[in-house]
Amino acid sequence: MKRQDLIDYLAELLRIDKFNDFCINGLQVEGKDNIDRIITGVTISRRLIAEAITQQTDAIIVHHGLFWKGDSNPLSLIGILAARVRDLMVNNINLLAYHLPLDSHPTLGNNAQIAERLGMEVKERVDIDDWIGGGLVCEQSEPVSREVFQKYIDGTLGSESRLFAFGTNFVKKVFVCSGGSSDFYRKALEHGCDTFLGGDIRESIVRLAEEAGLNFIAAGHYNTEKAGLIALGNHLIEKLNLDVHWIDIPNPV
Repeated sequence: MKRQDLIDYLAELLRIDKFNDFCINGLQVEGKDNIDRIITGVTISRRLIAEAITQQTDAIIVHHGLFWKGDSNPLSLIGILAARVRDLMVNNINLLAYHLPLDSHPTLGNNAQIAERLGMEVKERVDIDDWIGGGLVCEQSEPVSREVFQKYIDGTLGSESRLFAFGTNFVKKVFVCSGGSSDFYRKALEHGCDTFLGGDIRESIVRLAEEAGLNFIAAGHYNTEKAGLIALGNHLIEKLNLDVHWIDIPNPV
């Protein structure tokens, strides 16, 4: 399909106009006009681009792209950033990135996919500042011990999570928020959750979770943000008949 048609389709599907994000959602680097073959991955890297070149890919779709508002030198194209952009442009490969919209999508999003894979019922979608549906309040059908729940998470998400066992011995009500979300632990408390399931955790949040009596399971930024890309790829295969392949470049963080 035409590049612009894909961009427009994903913009509508993921509702990118609803988000005040830290990055560009959509096309970040322009390549060829016609797109048939796509690879998806969590984070752009030269390894992922090399895989796209090997597979003669027309486009890469990622969660973490190249350009962020917080970059120290946002107007310079040097070093690692220049090398990545050069690899893309020399090989005429499009780069598309979707950050908060892919975390938050009600069915394809990282949080929704985590809840579905773990067999939890979503009770409420919680907005976090301007982040629409940034977290999910979920429930287990039956309470399970936090250690059993942790093992199930690791088996399902392919993670090696860390359990900060500061709350109840049994897990029933879980706040799911993928990636670098630990600052939002208060949302879990506000909604009566006994456990926060996120990606990574800031050092200061460990003590705050302890004093609040909240279990925190840090399953890894990468491993909590794989499922959305996989689901999006499957959606594009089914709905648009595109050739889409998920590329896993493991990252324990």
